[in-house]
Amino acid sequence: MTDTTTDDNRTFQRRAPHEATPFAGPTRGRRRHRVLAVSFVMMVLLPILASGFYLYTRAADQYASTLGFTVRSENGASASDILGGLSASLGGGGSSSDATILYEFIRSQEIVRKVGARLDLERMYSRHAETDPLLSYHTDGTIEDLTEYWQRMVRVSYDNITGLTELTVLAFDPADARQIAEEIYSESSRMINALSDVARDDSTRYAQQDLDLALERLKAAREALTAFRLANQIVDPNADIQTQMGLLSTLQTQQANALIEFEQLRETASSTDPRLDQARRRLEVIESLIATERQKFGKGGGGEDGVEYAQTISDFERLTVEREYAETAYAAALHALDAARAAANRQSLYLAAYITPTLAEKSEYPQRGLILGLIALFSLLIWSIACLVYYALRDRR
Repeated sequence: MTDTTTDDNRTFQRRAPHEATPFAGPTRGRRRHRVLAVSFVMMVLLPILASGFYLYTRAADQYASTLGFTVRSENGASASDILGGLSASLGGGGSSSDATILYEFIRSQEIVRKVGARLDLERMYSRHAETDPLLSYHTDGTIEDLTEYWQRMVRVSYDNITGLTELTVLAFDPADARQIAEEIYSESSRMINALSDVARDDSTRYAQQDLDLALERLKAAREALTAFRLANQIVDPNADIQTQMGLLSTLQTQQANALIEFEQLRETASSTDPRLDQARRRLEVIESLIATERQKFGKGGGGEDGVEYAQTISDFERLTVEREYAETAYAAALHALDAARAAANRQSLYLAAYITPTLAEKSEYPQRGLILGLIALFSLLIWSIACLVYYALRDRR
């Protein structure tokens, strides 16, 4: 019992209130802190300083020329209306597809070749290649390299609602930028004219094909009718029928007169009278002619070639109907072609510039402050992510 009390007193004496706890000593930097500081300098400060040095001392000034245009038609319709109609005739899906065609054309290798044939793009873009190698074009590049650089220097925007297209053309000289913009406008106009020609040709092609088919059918019908007339030696069977009917009517009249004369002679003259025999023979001849003429209009009434006259008339009427139908079809196809051509002419397209290529008075590019701010932001983000990954891996050990 005495030993326990003694130990408690000793403990109380060691924890006396007048004895204060000593302060913590100064902290010493650890190795990971130095690594973070060095990485911050390497990944954040150095890229910002290097970029700022290059942008403000080496990067050449770039001048912008602005161009804005829209597609119009002769009747004043907008691009959304007219290009939609052209797309339907071309088998496309609407105005957006035609705008996409024009957009891709401005960024394509084809327009680079066409503009490069008129302007020395390599010289314009490589003006400061020695002092500004990062933002300039190198003359030893291929057409693919020039097209890629072109897409950096020519910026295109299209509004689907208003149908307006706006371009920002960059160059190291303001006159060069405007000249390039003017050439882009000229080539875009030719492209739209080509689309209009294709649409016009497509809209009239089917009408022209129908007209050609109707013309061939009309030619065949007329040739068949001409061959029929030559083979049968009949110009107008209807007129020939009238002639045959008139002859038959005359023969019937003569038959009646001959029959009356024969009956009169038989009542007054003797059976041996030669006049009676002549009257009988005359009557028989007339009846034979009437029978012959009637056979021409019925079965078995053909000539030497065995063709019946009634069948000849039927064939002539059939060929006449085919010719008349071919003439009607040809007239309808010709009218349809004229209508298609008139409609195509009313849909003629052209580019209307609402902003002509401008001439810059000061340099707006490269946007040094924006570029430097983006570099600082992304550098800081990359460094922060790297630090988080490092500590996450360190805590898993």
